Parts: sequence; structure tokens; C-alpha cells
Amino acid sequence: MKTAHLDKQQLMSNAQQQMDRLVNEGQFNDRQKLALTCRILYEHGHDAGLAGQVTARTESGNTFITQQFGLGFDEITAANLLEVNQDLEPIDQQAMPNPANRFHTWIYHQHPEVNCIIHTHPTHVAALSMLKVPLIVAQMDTCSLFDDCAFLSDWPGVPVGNEEGIIISNALGKKRAVLLAHHGQLVVGKTIEEACNLALMIERAARLQLLAMAAGQIQPLPTELAKEAHDWLTTDRRSKVNFAYYARKILKSHPESI
Repeated sequence: MKTAHLDKQQLMSNAQQQMDRLVNEGQFNDRQKLALTCRILYEHGHDAGLAGQVTARTESGNTFITQQFGLGFDEITAANLLEVNQDLEPIDQQAMPNPANRFHTWIYHQHPEVNCIIHTHPTHVAALSMLKVPLIVAQMDTCSLFDDCAFLSDWPGVPVGNEEGIIISNALGKKRAVLLAHHGQLVVGKTIEEACNLALMIERAARLQLLAMAAGQIQPLPTELAKEAHDWLTTDRRSKVNFAYYARKILKSHPESI
């Protein structure tokens, strides 16, 4: 065996290089990615009627694309997405965004590295939020959120005012996710693919946490190993490869989404 003498870090590095060179990540534009994200989220339990918003910053940096208010995640296509400015005014379109998008504008303003925001009320996240318990990451698959999920313990009410935008943006801090007590979840990403993966993972993590809490005492992960897993799971390439898999699944049954 040529690799029997290599240590773990070298093997991880080799695997990352192979992934970069050999694994196809798919080719979609941002509107297609955002539409696919809505469909993916719907299929993974993030449907709550018209609640929830998905936004992505445009190349100009001063506008973002989002879904029309009145359409569910399962109805979103690349063609019916809106482009809106920082005041939520549509650009050359006769439709309206969800007014709760206002708190997205504050996050984009205060976090210039963020290019995509996903806010939803999936069942297990919503149930955990009712307990006012922070997210506990104690399983390998969910380590992408280890020490990366903030907790807002006080519900600020319906998030359509500027005050709520400031509160939620500040609560997020330097992390990529926040569990909102009595409300739901919010994740951010430098890319649409990153945010989509985190949204799927926070709901899975909440579901696992509730199951574990019902069965016994959750045991913590060793910090050093959990951080190692976090960094392994959250590379840009892995986010894009994961997204491409979910996109292929959606396109088999919903080719109209793009």
C-alpha cells in the first residue's frame, strides 16, 4: 500500500485534491441555484406555507434576488424570482417580496461576506425553538455547525421592522447559523450552495437533538475532533458537490424549476 505510511492530515489533503480535480459540481447560474434551493428545501421539510425567505446578493451588491410573496417554495422557478433593492422595491417587476425580507437587508449590510441567506421554519427546528434550547452538535454528520450556530433566546416578534433586523443580525455575529427561539432558523453562506447545505443540516441536527433528548443525556463531542470535522465538511468544493447531488434529485421530478 502506497498510502499506509501517510498520516491523517495528508490523507485528508489528498482526498480534497482529488475532489477538486475529479468530482463534478454542476453548472447553474444564481437564479437557477436559488430556485433549486427552494425546491430542495421544500422536499426536506422546510415548507411552512408562505413563511420563510431565501435571498441571494446580486453581482452589483446593492440588490438581491428572492421569491415572490404568495408563492410557496414548491412553486419557485428561476423565471419567477424577483430582484429587489435594499428597500424591498422590485426592479422592473410587478410583484412584491415577503416583507420579512427586511431583516435580510440588515444582515447583508452588516456582513459583507454573506451572499446568501436562508430563513425557514422547519418542523424540528421550530419544535426545538419552542423549548428555548440552543442547538447541540454531537454527531459527526452535523459537525458543519459545530461552534457555528448562535442562539437568540428572546423572540423580537414579527420580523418586518428594522429593529428585528438589527437584533437578528447582531445575534448571528460571526457564525453561519442562528437558532431563533419561538421562531425558526437562519443560515448564511458565501455561496448559495453553502447556505443550502447549512439549512438542510440545521433541520437534521435539530431532529437528531430532539430524538436524543427524548432517549437520554446528549454526550458532547471532543472539541478538537469536532473542529476538525467542521473544517472537513465545510469547504467550498464540498458544498458545491453536495448541492449538485440535491439538484440532480430535484431536476428528475421538477425540471421546470430552472
